[in-house]
Amino acid sequence: MNRSMEELKSWIAIIVLAFVLSFLIRLYVAQPFRVDMTSMVSTLYPKDLVLVDKLSYRFMTPKRGDVIVFKPPLETVDKYIKRVIGVPGETISVLNNIVYIDGKPLNEPYINSPMIGDLAPTEIPEGYIFAMGDNRSVSLDSRSFGPVSIASVVGKAIVVYWPFNHIENLCAYSGEQP
Repeated sequence: MNRSMEELKSWIAIIVLAFVLSFLIRLYVAQPFRVDMTSMVSTLYPKDLVLVDKLSYRFMTPKRGDVIVFKPPLETVDKYIKRVIGVPGETISVLNNIVYIDGKPLNEPYINSPMIGDLAPTEIPEGYIFAMGDNRSVSLDSRSFGPVSIASVVGKAIVVYWPFNHIENLCAYSGEQP
């Protein structure tokens, strides 16, 4: 009887430890994110499950091309998933469906639809980024609500892991351009 009680205590300790570790990993390291909208089509689709790296941006800032999850500066509990287009200190503008960074056109092979309207030159302040969806004609993004505070970024979306027929590395376009 004593041995079975010790085994039971060991199993309970292992299960509690697993739950605590799982909670800590989700809170500080990585978490799943479900795509609900069409603003990132054809990179991401509704019902895609994405793994979000919550640790990297504690040591570095978002870079152009990163797909990020953030709390928008709107009165909503929803988190948005968009692509970083501009970084602090740059001036972004849109003219005839082309994004310009400091007057140079941005190469965007991931774009799904043309934008509606132009954007006057907008300087991105320190501590902020400019985020836009890949499906520009339906995306509610920095063109509407302005630059996004880096402090509101939850993390970097790194891979689509569900559905299996759409597994994709989301870091393909990360890095500095133009």
